[in-house]
This record gives sequence, C-alpha cells and structure tokens, in this order.
Amino acid sequence: MERLQQGKTYTGTVEGYSSEGLGIVRLSGAVVFVPQAVRGETVDLRITKVMKTAAAGEIVKIHSPSPERAKPECPWYGRCGGCDFQHLTYEEELRAKRQRVQDALARIGGVDLAVEEILGAKNPTHYRNKSQYPVGADSAIGFFRARSHQVVPVERCLIQPEASDRTAQAVGNWMKRYQIPAYDETTGKGLIRHIYVRVNRAGESLCCVVANGRQVPREPELAALVRAAAPKTLGVVLNTNTRRGNVVLGEKYRTIWGQDFLMDDLCGLSFKLSVPSFYQVNRDQAEVLYRKALEFAGLTGEETVLDLYCGTGTITLCMAAKAKRVIGAEIVPPAIADAEENARRNGIRNAEFFCGDAAEIAAKLEEDGLRPDVITVDPPRKGLAPEVIASAAKMGPARVVYVSCDPATLGRDVKSFGEFGYRAVRACAVDMFPGTRHVETCLLLVKTDPM
Repeated sequence: MERLQQGKTYTGTVEGYSSEGLGIVRLSGAVVFVPQAVRGETVDLRITKVMKTAAAGEIVKIHSPSPERAKPECPWYGRCGGCDFQHLTYEEELRAKRQRVQDALARIGGVDLAVEEILGAKNPTHYRNKSQYPVGADSAIGFFRARSHQVVPVERCLIQPEASDRTAQAVGNWMKRYQIPAYDETTGKGLIRHIYVRVNRAGESLCCVVANGRQVPREPELAALVRAAAPKTLGVVLNTNTRRGNVVLGEKYRTIWGQDFLMDDLCGLSFKLSVPSFYQVNRDQAEVLYRKALEFAGLTGEETVLDLYCGTGTITLCMAAKAKRVIGAEIVPPAIADAEENARRNGIRNAEFFCGDAAEIAAKLEEDGLRPDVITVDPPRKGLAPEVIASAAKMGPARVVYVSCDPATLGRDVKSFGEFGYRAVRACAVDMFPGTRHVETCLLLVKTDPM
C-alpha cells in the first residue's frame, strides 16, 4: 500500500468529521484530516503533513459540492480559529454534533443508547455573553489563529455581541492613541494582554482589561472611550496578571470606573456575575440545557440534590424550587460568594454552598452521611476525577444528571459510572456554541445495582 507523500495530491471522499471539526478522508490506510470539508463530498486534496498513522491535507478541488455546504458569512473564517463549521448548513452542523455525541458514547463509553434529537439554537449568531479578545503584536485585537498564539485582527465577530466588539475596538483605539504597548508573551514585557467583556440580557456590559501590571496609563480616558463605544457599559475593571503562561485572568481586580459586576436573569432567576464567574456563555441555550437537566432529575419537591461544579449556582438554584434541599460545591471562592448572594437575592432558603475541590467535598459529605436523591455534575472539559465518581456513587443517588462539554470525557466517565452500577438511560445534545465544533450534552444515569 502506497504511503502518503507530503505535497502530493490525492482524490478521496469525506466520511465525516473529527472531534476537532475537521473532515475525515481515508487514503492508503491512513486518516487524513481536512479543514472546511463536508461529509459526502469527493475532493482532490494536497497532503500538507504526514504523521505516523494520520495526515493533514487541504482541499484543492471539490468535484461536486454538497448541498450541505454553505458560504461562510465571516470574512475571517479559515484564518481565525474561533469557528469550525461556518462552511456547513446549520442542519448539517447539528447532525454532525449529535453524531459526535453518539459516537463517543458508543466507542468510548460502550453504551448502546440513541441520543435524542439535538436541541438547536433559535439565534445562532451574536449569542456569547462573555467575550475574550487576546491582544497581539502591534496591538492587534481579535482571536487566535487555530493551534497557535498568533492573533488574527477581527473587527466584527458573528458570535460575539456587537457591544463586545465595539468595546474591544475602543480599548484598541485607546492603546494606539496613547501608545500603550501590548504584552509580548515571548519576552514577558509590555502591558495589555486581553480584553474581557460580559453582556447581559438587557445589553448592559462590563469591560475588564487584563494587564501585566497593577495600573495602566490614562485610565479615565480608557473608561471614557469604552463608555462612548458602548453606552450601556456599567463598569470598567482592571485585572492584574503578571504571570508568564496562558492563564487569562490574574487574581487581583481594581475598578477603574463604575461597578465590578453585572446582573442577569436566567430561568426566571436573577444572577450576579463578577468577571471570573462561571456562567454559560449562551444564555438562551443555557435555559434549554437546564430545563433538560430538570426534566432528567425528575424532582417532586421531596428530594435532596447535590450539585458538583456549581459555578455561581445556576443549576443549583434552578433546581431549588423543585427540590426539598439543594447543595452546591465549587472550587472558585468568588463564584461561591456569588452563588450565596444569588440565593439570597432570589429568596431561596433551601440552598447551601461549599467551597473546595469537588472530590474532597464529595468525600467529606459522603463521610458525614449525606445521601442525596439526585447528583448533578457540570465539570470542565477534562471531566470527572475517578475519586469524584467513586464518592458520588458511594452516596447511592437514584439518579445522576451529567452536563458535559466534551463527549469524549463524558463517554469515559459513563463507563466508569457503569462499574458502580449506574446505567445511562437518556442523552440529549444541546448546541450551546453554533458555528463551532463544541457541543453540550445532558445525560441521565440511573442506579441499577445496589452497592
């Protein structure tokens, strides 16, 4: 069998999509990953890189374009690494995401379970309520190129609110006007690292400038330019991050003008959001996701619910009205402070929160005799640590509702739960991030075997 050669052109058919949103073409026993490919298309592709068992390629010619191919609306698509699926119709994007969840549960989790119809977004553009803009060389403001830290200047992003884009451009204008240098991650010198913007349902915004220092020049002028660009700005905050590395936010904040928080409403509740608060970036789809989680929880008003990785308490508090008692756990202290205030603000008296590592809190609560009827988990992309699964299972809840942002780690954790007598019985994909490869899943596990 001929080994693929870099620079050579081959003809093949796109079979589907990888977890990175790349098209999959099989040639000479190897998998070739191809950007901006569409399932079912026959293409000529040039091999750009050959690895041990796979290769990378780029499309040279499409023999017959698929009806599922769409013209990207973003002029930066293909250069900016933010979106993966703008070359697909939205129907094909949804099909691909549901299939990704289905494949992960079967291949990694060993689960024979039909994933329910994916819940797509009514508004697949301008949906992000949190925007992060890295600042690059020559004060370029935009987003990273795929698999690099090179900043592609982007003036208008189709998935960010217009107020966020205007705010970012205002900060850029302030930098240019007053010759304020961008941070250089290779040397550790320079000042402005990131621009971070939150926008609530009412269109009010909070701007945070991340700097390699405790102060920046011309702070009043910065606030004035931001407010002029986005009149509904409620606050301008400076975050100090002097550490080398890729972590966006430092630990110290100082308010330059206005307030350091926003209020937003979700599922009929009011939430206070500080800059670092965890909060789903697509508010409308978060409500869809949480309604599904409530449905899977099957609450009658008599249950105790333990919510691990609770963030600012969104899932915890959404379940409070349907449960007897809810308990949230989160490792980020400001998020827990916000969660407790959110409970007070909404008059919720049956919620309590613990700050600490999920594994340690779960183990401590189990030792103290807590036996929740339902456990909900919404972990980061890396999924659950084995000790979290073990402690959760040891508590013996009748149901575990797992909200996942990564199908692969979900599949892995479902398999681990199976070793403790829990079986996946329902799964529903939710498109939280239209235009990108990312997909959320809400999955229900039920206890089938006694410990």
